[in-house]
Amino acid sequence: MSLAGQLAIVTGASRGIGRGIALQLGEAGATVYITGRKPEESLNSKVGLSGLEQTAEEITKRGGKGIARFVDHQNMDEVKNFFEVIKKEHNGQLDILVNNAYQGVTAISENIGKPFYETDPYIWDTINNVGLRNHYFCTVYASRIMVARNKGLIVNVSSGGGIRYIFNVAYGVGKQALDRLSVDSSIELASKNVCVVSIWPGAAKTELSSQSFPDENGKPKEGLDKSMMFVNGESVEYPGKAVVALASDPKRMNKTGRILITEDLGREYGFVDIDGKTPPNLRSVGFILHHVGFPTIAKFIPNWVRLPGWAIWAGNGHL
Repeated sequence: MSLAGQLAIVTGASRGIGRGIALQLGEAGATVYITGRKPEESLNSKVGLSGLEQTAEEITKRGGKGIARFVDHQNMDEVKNFFEVIKKEHNGQLDILVNNAYQGVTAISENIGKPFYETDPYIWDTINNVGLRNHYFCTVYASRIMVARNKGLIVNVSSGGGIRYIFNVAYGVGKQALDRLSVDSSIELASKNVCVVSIWPGAAKTELSSQSFPDENGKPKEGLDKSMMFVNGESVEYPGKAVVALASDPKRMNKTGRILITEDLGREYGFVDIDGKTPPNLRSVGFILHHVGFPTIAKFIPNWVRLPGWAIWAGNGHL
């Protein structure tokens, strides 16, 4: 129970990676506030309980304390009020914020293979109002609480879409901007002992990705021949183990401002996925070759052969 006594917020935690992170934080003993929109029938909900409330129950069963709060992360007044309530009810304590809320998966799936100029430009709002603008607001309000206590951890759930074209233009621009939010805010928060990072999970086996993208027995959608990437991906709780490891690390400020890949953190801190396996690393040469169209060659490359981080950035014009 390494996080007993700590207070965490995970936005967008009714399902997917947010749910997995919240469960792992609870298992580590934290009190976890989880947010999501007003009740919608979740993929596996029991009668009378929303997916968010189910997650809160499971957090508590695992040893933490789960508290569900319905927050529309498109409404900044609701977001501001939520953080004000947290500050008041917990005497100014907030140890961990995980910015995870996202709204764009369905829109991404529905527009796969369609160029941006043929897509309704309002897809920008669908993808980035919650997935970027809201994260900025949450980071501002959380930082105000953390700075007063001279401690805290802010984790932005991002992806490699910030350095390489994936899905569509709006997605990539939003993810690169989110990584800049981590890097730039860390500069201003460094003297306040508040650590800010982006984490890049691999392809995660979420409820929506299982629905939106075909499995190994299905036919890939046009423009997305990456089915096996999700089938062989990490569980939604693997990023949660990464967040717990960071939150438990007394030297985490050495990582502030960095973009961290979940599997790199698994090797550093010594954790594996909930099925006992180690998922693919986004820097693995075999993984990269497979997903850029050379699956035969990829089979002969051991998983431990990886590109250094600087090579990935340099190859995409980010040095």
